[in-house]
Amino acid sequence: MGEPSKDPKAEDVDPPRISTGSEGLDNILGGGLDADRLYLCEGRPGTGKTTLALQFLLEGARRGETTLYISLSETERELRLVAKRHGWSLDGIAVFELVPPEASLDPSRELTVFHPAEMELSETTQMVFDRVTALNPSRIVFDSLSEMRLLAQNSLRYRRQILALKHFFTSRACTVLMLDDMSSQGDDLQLHSIAHGVIHLEQIAVDYGGERRRLRVVKMRGMPFRGGYHDFTIKTGGIEIYPRLVASEHHRSFDGGVVSSGHEGLDAMVGGGLERGTSALLLGAAGVGKSSLALSYAIAAAERGERSVIYAFDEGQGTISARAASLGLQLQPAMDAGLIRIQQVDPAELSPGEFTSLVRNAVEVDDARVVIIDSLNGYLSAMPDERFLVLQMHELLSYLNQLGVLSILVLAQHGLVGPMQTPIDLSYLSDSVLMLRYFEFEGTVRRALSVVKKRSGGHEQTIREFRLSPRGLAIGPPLKDFSGVFTGTPQYTGTSSPLLADDDSGEN
Repeated sequence: MGEPSKDPKAEDVDPPRISTGSEGLDNILGGGLDADRLYLCEGRPGTGKTTLALQFLLEGARRGETTLYISLSETERELRLVAKRHGWSLDGIAVFELVPPEASLDPSRELTVFHPAEMELSETTQMVFDRVTALNPSRIVFDSLSEMRLLAQNSLRYRRQILALKHFFTSRACTVLMLDDMSSQGDDLQLHSIAHGVIHLEQIAVDYGGERRRLRVVKMRGMPFRGGYHDFTIKTGGIEIYPRLVASEHHRSFDGGVVSSGHEGLDAMVGGGLERGTSALLLGAAGVGKSSLALSYAIAAAERGERSVIYAFDEGQGTISARAASLGLQLQPAMDAGLIRIQQVDPAELSPGEFTSLVRNAVEVDDARVVIIDSLNGYLSAMPDERFLVLQMHELLSYLNQLGVLSILVLAQHGLVGPMQTPIDLSYLSDSVLMLRYFEFEGTVRRALSVVKKRSGGHEQTIREFRLSPRGLAIGPPLKDFSGVFTGTPQYTGTSSPLLADDDSGEN
């Protein structure tokens, strides 16, 4: 009788992936790694390779798998200290040192990995084979290939030994993660061609602030993955990876309608209110009232029972609370009720990817319906190049729009009166733009407000005076008898005073 025919449909079934131990990396890879393959994790010393490798093995141990850490560079004591500082235990992981310290004192084995010799490479490889055969692990970390490269002494012998390791591992039904500190001259493309997948880690020293780390999947055979660079940090508890945001992957149905500022005069200027799923840019000089205007939307949302989050790059929570109290805004009760959260952001310590992750968590987990970024000037200082700010902000705003969130961006212009300079032009990304300006009249500094753009509907074309006082926001009538308000020194052609009086509360 002949052999039973194979079911062609069974061969087409995509085998289940295995987790890397990092939720962020699993997301980038579309679910994890293919099992029983050899992968390369490369990066300069200090980029986080060992931490990522330990997370990979700990995930296997958590699932009841046999795991093995083969170390040619670090002792078991050093690895356990690293694990302890992350709050981990390596009790479920077998650690194999090559060569163990006591072996160097054995007269029958005078050669060590620290003294390359002609026969030592094959001895080291055979020791690996023996230990893997004895334990039969399903997950293996090989740390690191730089020592193997030293033992090999030339590229041909090194490639042959790596191929021998690969063929041995693939015959054992185990998933292997090889670490390489990139100590060779130039890029070692031989390893890239041998490995089933390559993950590259980088550490970047910026001119000021903490170092930045990022990750890139160079290749994964037969697996779709999210390309490009992804920021990550090393914290107590391991590596936290922030997958690059792709707005097109996120959609959620939401009820339309407008979002009120809590002030009838301001809502009338913007055509009844700002629509959900849109973004608004508040543009003006420092201190003109942009943050206070943005804060009114968050407080109005709290009065409707909706959550808001304010990312403060420039001011502390105490300063924001004090200003709100001076304007009669009920901020503290909303914060006590958990409806408004103020998160201070230090741009010198926070990568753009981590900031995007904070916003996503606020929207997807905390159900924030209003997101305020105050200000983009502080966010800009976290970016090495303003081109990247525009691209990243485009993705972030598109993501928030598709989830029905109202985004309010605050951007301070350079100067107080006269011609203004904007550090970066984001007006074309915003659905609405509100312009706030100082102007002088009869020796008094006053403030003007105008809606210069609104994509989603009509709005007032007028320029109005506004005032911030302990009685709140006051908006005056249109400045019809003035010309040149936005230049800072307008010309008045009327006969009666069109401005707010000292005791005027404005329009409602």
